[in-house]
Order: sequence, then structure tokens, then C-alpha cells
Amino acid sequence: MSVLTALARRVSSAALVAATIAVVPVWAQDGQPAAAPPAAEATPPAPAVDAAPPAPAADAAPPASGDGLTSLLNQMGSKGAEDAKPIPSVMEPLSAQTLITAVTKAGPNLVAVGAWGHVLLSPDEGKTWTQIATPVDVSLTSVHFVDEKLGFATGHDAVILRTEDGGQTWALVHFDPAAESPLFDLYMKDATTGFAVGAYSHVVTTADGGKTWTRKDLGDLDFHMNGIAKAPDGRLWIAGEMGHIFVTDATLSQIQDIETPYSGSYWNVLALKDGSILAFGLRGNVWHTTDSGATWSQVPTSTIASLQSGVELRDGRIILVGLEGTVLVSADRGKSFTPVSRKERASLTTAYQTSDGTVLLFGEGGAGATLTN
Repeated sequence: MSVLTALARRVSSAALVAATIAVVPVWAQDGQPAAAPPAAEATPPAPAVDAAPPAPAADAAPPASGDGLTSLLNQMGSKGAEDAKPIPSVMEPLSAQTLITAVTKAGPNLVAVGAWGHVLLSPDEGKTWTQIATPVDVSLTSVHFVDEKLGFATGHDAVILRTEDGGQTWALVHFDPAAESPLFDLYMKDATTGFAVGAYSHVVTTADGGKTWTRKDLGDLDFHMNGIAKAPDGRLWIAGEMGHIFVTDATLSQIQDIETPYSGSYWNVLALKDGSILAFGLRGNVWHTTDSGATWSQVPTSTIASLQSGVELRDGRIILVGLEGTVLVSADRGKSFTPVSRKERASLTTAYQTSDGTVLLFGEGGAGATLTN
């Protein structure tokens, strides 16, 4: 998921297709964070600019440790229509130390996805990781499971991977490099029906359990759709560019386009247990609504680092993570955030709370970082 954009309204198709994590996915069906957009201004461009994610290359080998997120992103991404054949991922001894964009739970395992088609499984809540072979080597942006066995991952080249065994094996069920649009997040209503969203309102739907996917025409809508969150009332909130947030249902029967006071890009949304919504993205922007999007309040963050993903912990605290190792904590349900002082500066894409309450941090440096209380 799958590191998830510039002054101009658009970047070139090639640049967009290469851009990834800025919108790494948001939440899994069970309420745990899935991933991530992406991590450095990577998906987005430079931390100071408002637009769509930058463009990672594609089939390069992972950079040496310490190269930095920008360098990393330049080496991953989509292959483009000219390379129409999918290429399997390469098994890497240090895959757990490469970019991870999204994480979720599937049965006894944590499942993580990231650069170069990497999928990793952990049977011990992040202490050890094992790489799983996949049929693609493009950046993956999100991962979600319907139950312990059935799961999906999205990525560049409009990739959707499907597993029926908890992530042990993966099949390529959707691949459309000619569309020149990465898919950033996915939502499954149940084991049969769902949809995935991506750049330029690229949306595909399934009605057969994700075995086949069909492009859905959204009419005049032409905004990047970056992350999906399910609210307690069942509605789905989708983060978009240029200050737009979209609200819909599980079948996309109607899409409400909400224009917020902020004109930049949102990389993700977080639907809180109290029914309120947090939208966050470029330059440390966090906006909060308690009335279904009728009004929005900007939340001070004391940072200009782009924010990629978030999680509401079991004790009610909220964690947001982003570029330059940024971690923000709210103890008042998103009304204010306090930055956490950390020595590590590697960009972060997502966070996950384990069964014992530990908060795992993922991103440019892969897995391994934790947030201490």
C-alpha cells in the first residue's frame, strides 16, 4: 500500500503511474489499518507541493540502506503499457527492510505489502517476517482481508492480487498497464462484492468474489481517489485530491463529492468510533468533521510533513504517521495532536496495534520500528 503531486492539476500519465504510496491504503475491514499511501512525499511530491504522487520507476533492485525515500521511490512503480507482461517478484533476503506500504491481519498472521511486489507474512505479530512470492514486481499499495483466508492487494499497473489461503499464495486477477493508473485502495462489502479506487477516478468493481473486475464509469468525476475508510454508520469515505472527499456506499450507487476548506491533496481518511472523520495529507494538514462533512475544522499539527496513514488505538488515542519519521498522537479524539520525538527519520507509511498494545511502525525502512508509550 502501495512510497503512497504538484502545483499543476495533473502530472504526466507516466509520472502518475510511477507514483505510489502516498495513498496506501487506509483501513482493513476489521478496523485495523491497512497500509498505506505511501510514505514520503513519495506518493506525493516534494513535502511543500500539493499534487499527485511522484513517480517511482519500476523494475530496479532495492536501493542500499539509507538511500532515502525519494531515491527509493524513483526505483519502483509501474512498468507502463509498453511492458504489458507482468513480471514475478524477486525473493530478497532483506525484503523486510525494504519499503512497506500497508499491513493488516489475516488469521494468525500479519500480512504486509510494499515495493517490488513484496508480500510478507509474520506469525508472531511483527517479530519475524517471511517473504511470499507474487506474480508481479510493481509497487503494492494496500492489502485487505475479508476473512482469515480471502484477501486482496492493490498496486501499480492497476494490479489486484487475490489470495484464498491467508496470503500464502497470490493470483493476479486484474492487470491493466495501458490504463496508466495505479490502484490505491480497495474495499470488500463481503466475500462477493467490492471495489478498488485509484488515480483519475479509476474505479473497478467485482461481483464474483474478486475473480474478475470491471471498470466503472463515474461520469465527470476525475480526481485521484487515495484511501477508503468505513464509518460506523456503514458509509465509505474516500480521500481525494484538491480538497475533495467522497462519500458513498458499498455498491457505489451514489457518490457524494464534498469540497472541504483545504485545497490540497488528502492521502487518507480515518473514520473514528465516535462517528467523526479525520482527513489528512500534504504539508501536515489534518481536518476534522463531526457533522458528516457539512463543516470542517483544521487541527493544528506543528508539522509540514505529509501524513500518510493513521490508526485509532483501543484506548481511544489516535496515531498519525508520515514523512521524515513523523508520528502524531491525539488523546482527545482528533481535536489536537502532539508530535512524538523520535531519532529515526525514515518516512513512515502505516501503523498497526498488536494484541498486547504495542504499536508497530512501517515505512521506508520496512518493518521493525515500534512506538513506546
